Order: sequence, then structure tokens, then C-alpha cells
Amino acid sequence: MTETLRSEIEVAAPQATVFAFLTDPEKILRWVGTKATIEPHPGGIYLLAMSDTQTARGQFTEVIPVHRLAYSFGWEGNETVPPGSGLIEIDLVEKDGGTLVRLTHGGLPNEQERANHQKGWDHYMRRLAIAAAGGDPGPDSMHE
Repeated sequence: MTETLRSEIEVAAPQATVFAFLTDPEKILRWVGTKATIEPHPGGIYLLAMSDTQTARGQFTEVIPVHRLAYSFGWEGNETVPPGSGLIEIDLVEKDGGTLVRLTHGGLPNEQERANHQKGWDHYMRRLAIAAAGGDPGPDSMHE
């Protein structure tokens, strides 16, 4: 049986801005990772180096501009959570002049990996909210 995590955060920015911070490699690197190759169309690659030793890899399965993204996900060189083993779904919902970001990460192999990924997503969703609203989230304390 696999585990699923869910996370939500409100961002003080329009859906189109938040969508750009999830799909434009230059904007992505303002809040997460050190190198990104992103091809936001079904079948396109999702490749994000978090550090010199950790790279997430997947493939987009669904892209509905400013509303929804879905892509397979996993870590290169990781037998527990290999590339393509999970599915990330992100819905952007207009709310009070901003955007509600609703994330679901399914296909995690066990409770420990769900907890590890929950910690990571909570950290990076806060950084996304700051960056997309025009702020500077500062150095990434998770991968220094």
C-alpha cells in the first residue's frame, strides 16, 4: 500500500504568477533547487537538482495553464522512491485575490517517506508563497 500526502498554502499572487513559478526554470530556482529542466507539456521532462547529490526526475502527465499540473516524480539513484514512482498533482484555485495552491503527492512507498516528503513540501511551499508574492525567501536552509 502506498502513502499520499496533501498540502495547501495561500499565495498572495494571481494564478498565472504562481503557475509561472511552478513551470519556468528561472522562477523555480528562486524558491527551490539549483538546476532545473522543465518542459511543461504532457510527456515533457521534469528534472530538478536539489543539490549536487539529489535530483528529482519525472514526466508531465497533465498541464492545464494557470489551473493544474501533474507529473510523475522520484529521485535518481534512490531505490525506495525511484524516478516515476510517485505522482504530484498541483491545483491552483483563485481565492480572495490570490491563489490557493493544493498539492497532492501520491505513490510514496511508506509512512517514513511520506513524513520526509511532507517536511520537504511544507518547507518549499512556504518558500514558493514568498517568492511568488514578490519576496525573497533567502538561502535554502534545507540544502546548504
